[in-house]
Amino acid sequence: MTESNDAADNGQPGGEAPRSIRPTAPPQMSAAKKYGPIVAIAVLLIGALVAVVLTSGGDDGDDVATGGGTATVASTEPPAEDGSDFVPRDGVDVFRLAKAEGRADDIDWGERCDTEIGALKLPIWPQPDCFKPYDGGDPGAPWTGVTADSIKVVVYLPQPNDPVLKFIYSQIGATDGPDQTWETFQGFVEIFSQYYELYGRTVELIRYDATGTIQDSAAAMADAETIARDIAPFAVLGGPNLTNAFADTLATNKVLCIACTSAQPADWYVERAPYVWDVGRNATQAFDMVAEYLGKRLAGHPAEYAGDESMHSTERVFGYLRSSGNESSQGLEDYFVNKLREDYGVEFATIQTYGLPTELAGSGKDIITAFKEAEVTSVVLSVDPLAPQTLTQIATQQEYFPEWVMGSSTLVDTAAFSRTYDQAQWAHAFGSTGLFTPTDTDVAGAAFLYKWFFGTEAPATSVALINGPLQVLFGAVQGVGPELTPQAFEEVLFNSPVYEGTPVNPQVSFGNRGFFDVTDYSGLDDMTEIWWDPTATGDNEIGQPGTGMWRYVDGGKRTLPGQWAKGRSKLFDPEGTVTVYTERPAGSEIKDYEPLR
Repeated sequence: MTESNDAADNGQPGGEAPRSIRPTAPPQMSAAKKYGPIVAIAVLLIGALVAVVLTSGGDDGDDVATGGGTATVASTEPPAEDGSDFVPRDGVDVFRLAKAEGRADDIDWGERCDTEIGALKLPIWPQPDCFKPYDGGDPGAPWTGVTADSIKVVVYLPQPNDPVLKFIYSQIGATDGPDQTWETFQGFVEIFSQYYELYGRTVELIRYDATGTIQDSAAAMADAETIARDIAPFAVLGGPNLTNAFADTLATNKVLCIACTSAQPADWYVERAPYVWDVGRNATQAFDMVAEYLGKRLAGHPAEYAGDESMHSTERVFGYLRSSGNESSQGLEDYFVNKLREDYGVEFATIQTYGLPTELAGSGKDIITAFKEAEVTSVVLSVDPLAPQTLTQIATQQEYFPEWVMGSSTLVDTAAFSRTYDQAQWAHAFGSTGLFTPTDTDVAGAAFLYKWFFGTEAPATSVALINGPLQVLFGAVQGVGPELTPQAFEEVLFNSPVYEGTPVNPQVSFGNRGFFDVTDYSGLDDMTEIWWDPTATGDNEIGQPGTGMWRYVDGGKRTLPGQWAKGRSKLFDPEGTVTVYTERPAGSEIKDYEPLR
């Protein structure tokens, strides 16, 4: 039985060229309000770096290369991580199941399938399972934005001259514009459409240009209403990530969206289920993981990595710095503080906040003074990527050289921004991160995939941002089958196999898998440990060569929640660390395939 929602389906017939739509712009915001908090900018640049492949059947080393609402509690029995209890939906057949039942040789899986391993011939890890080509006739129109021959998907693009983005991008020399991003989206849709099973449908990609800045809530709400009313898509990719109004409005209109808001508390997603999805960690998960790292790896030990040698024999005294501009920042601070106190007996000697990074030229002196007066040896940072530029300079001016510890920060743990900080300070920066060890674009990753298929570089440098949400979308659609609805989308992601992380691929899962207490609508599950090497050289996250790189401890080994070992961390020792892999590490090897065009 098909299911539909209340929105009208005003979409274009399948097969038409991608189109752009833009409503009348709302009144402009004041200049002061435009420069809102930049806390959530990670979603714009890094949040989608998760190289996730989600399928509906499943299976699943550290050779270091060169480089130096009220939440629903997860109380039900989780599905098997390897997909062994998988039951396909109507119209769906997967190679693994067919092989187990002795039927695989009777099915023509098509040239896209590597029948030796039962996976698609795509050079991404883990490789998606092969699904039987659909031969069931008209799949129908089970949901708004889904017809018998198309799936309508909107790509939200920011304004080309968004002052907030321009200011941020200018700090690291990023040059991507909406046009390059759009062209890269089109390219990846072409790639994935050649390989994933879509059950007789094609993905109709529709461009939507923002009417306001990335933190303009009024414009975000208006844009979401326009998309839901005038385009009526099945899904939206991206959004104005400094406000949650866009995702909120789409969910109210029963439109699914992926990577369309900044990281929110876990129960926020549950209240809007099954419509809002993220590829990174949600805010609750991030603070849980940071608290565990601080409590198990750092607390009770001397501040041996501080720039001030007099601190090396002193037991760590923690101070906390966060932005105060996010809608949920105070609530998350309270959660974090209570988590540290109750689970690990850790207290902050002082907590400092700021509004905008541009304010720190004035307020930063008072913040550093407060840390010094509280005898803080280790500053935990939950900040935007611009704040440390000013703060580290002021700290040096005030001759204050503590440990700088990663909290739930935003892009602070990227080489692109870390190179812009005072290096005398940042040489003592370390912590845990949800990012994963970079891989040379000649051997793996989103940029590699694009060039492998087209023979040319992707138009946009932030290709991983584009690739991640699309893989979630295509992987889920392939598993859902003909009856494509948001509820079926959720069912498939919640029951997909969990692929163990590798140094270059984090573990990704959704639903109730036993990793988190609250039903999970965010992808990334694990973390790794890093420290800043101001002398290492290499390319940063947007391909710019330079000096200063993050070193990934133990080759970038991933650690799941609850699995940080107690004891001293192995930091500031280059042995066994990696800055970038120049070949695929053990456990993530893939055959050489010729692209299908």
